[in-house]
Amino acid sequence: MNQYVSGIIEDLRKKNPGEPEFIQAATEVLESLSVVVDKDPKYQKYGILERIVEPERSIIFRVPWQDDKGQIHVNRGYRVQFNSAIGPYKGGIRFAPSVNLSVMKFLGFEQTFKNSLTSLPMGGGKGGSDFDPRGKSEAEVMRFCQSFMNELFRHIGPDTDVPAGDLGVGAREIGFMFGQYKRLINRFEGVFTGKGFNWGGSRMRPEATGFGATYFLQEMLKTKNQSLEGKTVAVSGFGNVAWGVVQKVGQLGGKVVTISGPDGFIYDKDGVVGAEKVEYMREMRASGRDRAQ
Repeated sequence: MNQYVSGIIEDLRKKNPGEPEFIQAATEVLESLSVVVDKDPKYQKYGILERIVEPERSIIFRVPWQDDKGQIHVNRGYRVQFNSAIGPYKGGIRFAPSVNLSVMKFLGFEQTFKNSLTSLPMGGGKGGSDFDPRGKSEAEVMRFCQSFMNELFRHIGPDTDVPAGDLGVGAREIGFMFGQYKRLINRFEGVFTGKGFNWGGSRMRPEATGFGATYFLQEMLKTKNQSLEGKTVAVSGFGNVAWGVVQKVGQLGGKVVTISGPDGFIYDKDGVVGAEKVEYMREMRASGRDRAQ
């Protein structure tokens, strides 16, 4: 491996102790870039790789909220604004117990590269909280989202940082946060993607990522002279992306026979196909029942 790259990786480990997810992701990218650095000394001359692996800004804040019994809880919120070299920070907000600074830096780092591939002027970022929305009432989720936005609002904006949904954050949560943002700044502006249709959301936005993943799979199969027609498919998860995959796989002739989640899975030998089954699964997930009947 290039000595320059090895030095950056070693320095990365020293600067970020206790952040295995971020170190692993950054190391994999840096190692893959070693051959590029060998061919062009300007990357080392201008410290390009050192800049790439260091976030421009990491914001950590407390999020106090009240449950339905009046008990106060305090979670931790994050927004890692990783890179704005080609445009405003852009990346999702995740609510899950696994969220920590290392995970947010890892996801924000990768988001920078994903966004650059779109050819659109978007930088990379990621945010979230270790709040677990599972088992919470709608009122509790709303109070948490509003408290989360009470701090985040000062760090985002249509030309600064544009968040979206992610694990644990769908159109409902985006709506709660957007409503609080609008209340705080007294302006109606497009600072969030993934909003509901009633407050400026885009048609087909809920399905878009899952459809895109399925079209990508279809193109990969074409390289082997195959198609999705007649294929049996297993889908891991049933969140914001997975249900779009289930829907599009069925439309392209495939058959999804299993969907999994954090608490188990379902198996349907006839396939989770057709609007009725897909809508049933979506309703089940949204209601928090998490059990197929």
